[in-house]
Amino acid sequence: MVEGILGAVPSISKLRGTNNDDWIDRLNHRYTVLLLVIFAVVVSTGQFVGEPIQCWCPAEFTDAYEAYTTYICWISNTYYIPMEETIPIDIRQRQDAEITYYQWVPIILLFQALLFKIPNLFWRFTHSASGVNLDKIVAMSEETQLGSPEDRAEAIKNLAMYLDKWLDTYQEYKNNIFVRAKKKAQTFCFFMCDRRGGTYLVGLFITIKILYMANVIGQFFLLNAFMATKYNLYGFEVIKSLIENEPMMESPRFPRVTLCDFQIRQLQNLQRWTVQCVLPVNLFNEKIFIFLWFWYCLIAFLTAVNLVKWVFYQLYQNNKVQYVKKYLKTSNEINSGFDKKLCAKFSRDYLRNDGIFLMYVISKNSTNLVVADLIKELWKIFKSKHKPHSNNVEDEPMMNSEKEPLSGSHLLNSSA
Repeated sequence: MVEGILGAVPSISKLRGTNNDDWIDRLNHRYTVLLLVIFAVVVSTGQFVGEPIQCWCPAEFTDAYEAYTTYICWISNTYYIPMEETIPIDIRQRQDAEITYYQWVPIILLFQALLFKIPNLFWRFTHSASGVNLDKIVAMSEETQLGSPEDRAEAIKNLAMYLDKWLDTYQEYKNNIFVRAKKKAQTFCFFMCDRRGGTYLVGLFITIKILYMANVIGQFFLLNAFMATKYNLYGFEVIKSLIENEPMMESPRFPRVTLCDFQIRQLQNLQRWTVQCVLPVNLFNEKIFIFLWFWYCLIAFLTAVNLVKWVFYQLYQNNKVQYVKKYLKTSNEINSGFDKKLCAKFSRDYLRNDGIFLMYVISKNSTNLVVADLIKELWKIFKSKHKPHSNNVEDEPMMNSEKEPLSGSHLLNSSA
């Protein structure tokens, strides 16, 4: 039974995911999730191991009354009134100043971690529909660095043959006006996930980045609603106090001293008590949410820059040609003007967006040397398929001479 229970729990490597994306994505779904889980554990430890709240009770309270006061003030909402202000008599004014979040901080941190993980789960469940196993491709590329030169060359060759079959399988088998119009539209609407158009992986990848961007921006609105305060301005207030060399005073968002109202039924009478409580757990909450504000701003900036870079890269087709040409030149495979023209066809019509994206993923999770050798093998396969066409282009004068009518002597010689 124990083995069955432990076997049902996913390993950390499975929760971490595979390296089939870039470091910006991993910053969102891996390191941020890890931070949020650690913070949730720290706050939970302060709540369940230590004493998250202590209340100053009247002298006539017995030990049982004091314990009851502590529990009732923890599970109900306390409210914050600054020391320089008088406690309002109106109960509704007290209720408007209630702090409703501190009991639920571990839950909200875990919920935020789940939101950061969801785009990665969506990517993992959908990228296999492209027709290629991206995880195995990346794993095989990494393993090529461990073997002997002969084994490495054989692995690169097998990987290139596998990718060649994938690229050929999902080529457009028609070339009518609708297919040409779709190709033209995909130049600008690259987020159209079309396997035969060669834009499935790229479109899905950019969609995932948009989800990461929307998620990190939505975190600020989520915390605004959760803490009932303007959390999106919290970091600016901290920066202002640091610039003006002001001491870090108690924040009204995370008050340490609060008030608690509760009623005790004695026979037929209800007696209302107001006690003053201290929330040590808010010491942790304040530092954690200050850090998270700056962390979310950093992630939002890096994710936005990365998203703009990918959009720019997809809009300009020459960038992809230059990317492939760079690796072919390092392998000394560009030797003539015809090779340069064929390289453009190799990039746009053979590899296309998804093939070049796959090379990018391999380079980010392996080495550029593996990508150079892999593109070289794919280039050889591509040139072998287009060799007759290339001969026709280069030997055009010879072909024209062969098209002249045969004379009678030629016929006699051939019959002889």
